[in-house]
Parts: sequence; structure tokens; C-alpha cells
Amino acid sequence: MNNHTSSTAMAEQGYWARAWARFKAQRRAYLCLWLFAALLLLSLGAELLSNDKPYLVRYQGQWYAPLLQDYPETTFGGDFPTPTDYLDPFIQQQLQQSGNWALFPPNRYGADTLNYFASAPNPAPPSSENWLGTDDKGRDLLARLIYGFRTSALFALALTLTGSLLGVFIGGLQGYFGGRIDLFGQRVSEIWASLPELYLLIIFSAIFEPSLTLLLILMTLFGWLGLADYTRAEFLRTRSQDYVLAARAMGLSHWQIIRRHVLPNSLTPVLAFLPFRMGAAILALTSLDFLGLGVGQQTASLGELLAQGKANLDAWWISLSTFAVLLTLMLLLVMIGEGLRAALDPRAK
Repeated sequence: MNNHTSSTAMAEQGYWARAWARFKAQRRAYLCLWLFAALLLLSLGAELLSNDKPYLVRYQGQWYAPLLQDYPETTFGGDFPTPTDYLDPFIQQQLQQSGNWALFPPNRYGADTLNYFASAPNPAPPSSENWLGTDDKGRDLLARLIYGFRTSALFALALTLTGSLLGVFIGGLQGYFGGRIDLFGQRVSEIWASLPELYLLIIFSAIFEPSLTLLLILMTLFGWLGLADYTRAEFLRTRSQDYVLAARAMGLSHWQIIRRHVLPNSLTPVLAFLPFRMGAAILALTSLDFLGLGVGQQTASLGELLAQGKANLDAWWISLSTFAVLLTLMLLLVMIGEGLRAALDPRAK
């Protein structure tokens, strides 16, 4: 049994190594994967890229770290004990005096920073102050896009992970055990799929305060249905293979057979669909935010920016920049998905 297990493990490692080599051979998909990973990592450090607070401040011989701690305006020569507005011309003048300096992020605006000192009415077009312009509330558009990208990407990752785990678990149980469990699971899936998801989202958004957590829970409850069908079909096909029957005859438990034999050989459609599921999750969040049923206007999101672009058709920079970010994100995920699907094709050599 040990020899059989080790040989099976070596065969699985060889298969995944060959699949990864086939994926790397597809330059476009491989490049898109690295580009998406780089953009995601950059967005995770959004506070370091776009913030209205400097990294470090040296004022009158003292060092300050505004990113880590809030300082009152009186610290830098102001009159009020309120948190310092580092975009205030008076504060900037204080920090530019001899011996004083401040190190700001590349973009000096946060996701919710209002530019009270803009030279043009809001929404303001692109300028040296706001590189991509401002929205109708005076918030920097570049900052909203950076933080909105992070919100969309992390939400898509979380929804894809939770929905995939739930779908694989339910579909695997149905496909492996079959019989009454499969019959009962299919009837439950059919009833659950017939529920009006959009109406439920509208009802819950009216009862509870909109949040990413609530939206993630509600969409996960419906996001497992499609993947469960694929997993069920793969388990039904794999459980009748000779190596599974041999493992059962050798006395392995159901959990051992699923973990060692059935699940690894049924993951191909699951992995191939992951980028497409992420893209669908991003589009779902964007659509809900556009309709006002998502995370609300306080959270930076691409859907909220598209809604602003619709409400301000003359402010072309809002719709254009948001559409460009969304299109780039979708193209990257589609290219990665196409590469995965080709790499995991069982007919590939």
C-alpha cells in the first residue's frame, strides 16, 4: 500500500509540474498572471501609494510619523487641536520653512480626502493637483481607483475562495456517495437556485447596513451552485475508475480515497474556472454598487465611480478612467483563465 501511495503521489506531482510548464509556455497568460499579481500587491499597499498624510515629517527638530499616528494641528503651528490637514496651505507653508520637510506618498490624496482647495469646481478635470481629476464630491479620482481596485480584487478573491470551497464540498459529497445523498442534494440545489438572488439582496440591503461582509455572505450562499455541478460530475466519473476501486478494496476510508485519489483528479475544472469566477465576482460587485445595492458610497468601488460617471456625463474622465481599470482587470483574468484551461486540458501533452 505504501508503494502504491508513493507512486500515486509522484504521478500527481508530475502532472502538476507538466501543467505548470504548459502554462509558463503560454507567454501571454504567464505575463498576465504576473501583472495581475503585481497590481494586487501594489493595491494592498494603497496607503503607501495614495494618502493625504506624509510618511515622515521633520518639524522644528522633531520627527513625526503621520501614517502611524494622528497629530493635532497645534503640533505644526496651527490654532486648533483637531487632526492636521496636511493639504492645508498654511500647514504646507509651515512644513516648507527652513529646517522642516515632509515626505509625501506619490499621490497626496486618500480615498475619502476632499480637496477643499481645488482651483476648479467639482467634478474637476485632470490637473497637476489631481492627475485624473476629481469626482462630484471633490475626492481624488486616482485615489478612488487605487482603493476601488483593491476592494474589487480582494472581494473577488474571498468570494471565489468561499464559493469554491462550498461548491467542491457539496458537489463532492453528491458525486462520491451518489444515491439518496445525490438525489437529495440535487433537489435542494434546484430549489435554492430558483430563489431570486437580486430580490434577496434588495431586501437585506434595506434591513441591514450595506457592507462587504454582508455582501460576501449573501453572494457565497448562491455562488457555489455552478461549481457544485462540475465537481459532482467529476466525482461521479472518477469514483468508478479502477484505481479508486482498488483503493477501496485495499481498505482505505472514504476520506482517504477522496483526499488521495478522487479530489486531485477532479480539480481540473475547478482550477480552470477560478479566474472566470473572479471576473464574474468583480462584475457582480460593480453592478450592485452601480445600482446602489453594494457596499455604499463610503467605500471606494468601481461601481460607485461608474454611477458617478453616469450622473455626470460631462465629466468624461470619471467614466473613461474607471472603464479602463475595469477593462484591464477583466482582460487579465480572462487571459489567465484561458491559459489555465489550456494548461489543464487532459488531452494536452
